[in-house]
Parts: sequence; C-alpha cells; structure tokens
Amino acid sequence: MLAENLKLVQQRIQAALAKRKNKELLTGNDVILVAVTKNHPPEVITESLALGVQNIGENRVQEAKHKQEAIGKQGYWHLIGHLQTNKARQAVAHFDLIESVDSEHLLAAVDKEAARIGKVQDILLQLNIAHEEQKSGLEKEEYLDLLPKLSQYPNVRLRGLMVIAQKCDDIEETRPVFAAGYRAFARLKQQFPKIDLLSMGMSGDYPIAIEEGANVVRVGTALFGQRDYTLKF
Repeated sequence: MLAENLKLVQQRIQAALAKRKNKELLTGNDVILVAVTKNHPPEVITESLALGVQNIGENRVQEAKHKQEAIGKQGYWHLIGHLQTNKARQAVAHFDLIESVDSEHLLAAVDKEAARIGKVQDILLQLNIAHEEQKSGLEKEEYLDLLPKLSQYPNVRLRGLMVIAQKCDDIEETRPVFAAGYRAFARLKQQFPKIDLLSMGMSGDYPIAIEEGANVVRVGTALFGQRDYTLKF
C-alpha cells in the first residue's frame, strides 16, 4: 500500500510543480517529501527508507526517541510539532532539522543545547500567517523583531521558514496563506541568501503549497492512512 500511495503522492508533486506560476522561484524545482510517521509504528519508517524516502517527520520528541531506539537513527529527521523549551535538549539530540521554532525563548534554548554538544542545529522559523490562535508560530511583529537577533545564536543555522495553513472545506482557501509564505521566504532570502527551505503543505493541501512555492511538504495520511491513536510511545 505504501508503495502505491507514494507513487500517487509523487505524481501529484510533479503535477503541482508543472502549475507553478513563477518558473524562477527561489525554492527551485525540487521538492523534499517528509514522511510524517506520527502515530504509526516504527516499521513504516523502515519501509519508507527502503522506498527512497529519506526525510522522516515527527510531531513529538518522545515518539521520535522511541522509534529511533527501535530501528536506529536512519534518514534525516524533521521535528514538525510544537516544541516546549524543556524538551530542547532531547530535540537537538534526535532531530536534524527543527522546523517549529516559534519564539526567541525557544531559539535560545535550542542554541544552548546545541552548544552543549558541539552541534550547529538546523532550524526553520514557523510563521503563523493564518493567525489562528490554536496554531503555534511567530506573528509578523515577533518575527521581524527576532530576525536581527539571530546572529546572537551561533549554534543554530537558519534554513528557512515553515507555514501551516488553516483547515477549510475548500483547499483553495489555503492559497493566499501559502502565497504569503512564499513572499516572506523571498524577502528573507534577500537578507539571508543561504536559506533554502520553505516548508508548507500537508496531506490535504500540499499540491497548492507546491504551486505557491513550497519545496518541503509534510505528508502523513496520504502515505500511511489514518493514524493509530491506540499506539503509546
């Protein structure tokens, strides 16, 4: 089933790339597929890796730790869920990229823990463009205030931005959020030319996110089916 689902997702990625309005997008024409394995058993990670999907996404530090203990740390791991500062040490130990940095307080904690083990931790800044109260992410004023302070944290490396769109019945309603995410990325790249990742889009809306400029998409249900909430990690 996973092989068939993966083929369909890859086909939809290519179709979305063909619809990009701007052929000179700063994010290029390659899309990183992050297989989100939240509430799925560790075996799906092994299967994904065997099929060539090297990027693994988890929402919770503890679940990722459990799975890495079960199968080893294979592939490239993305933390895509909200991170509490008291979990920063474990996050730095278990993840290659933390996509969900949403405050200076968290940024400082990640920098401190990375310095402790001699690591430069790759991060994305998460923006709350949809302005949903239940969503994590930096509001515009917080984001603009944080950017000049990044140089104070030498043990983090900014790779780009992460955006989550609102849930809606008509996925076309997500397009303005993703378009705004791309504009923010383009402006940020003028200031930080080395950034290269714009993470937008999940199982329900990743084609639109790609059309609007995403080069990282976080896909779980479309690959693995419904999550199993009886699993305990």
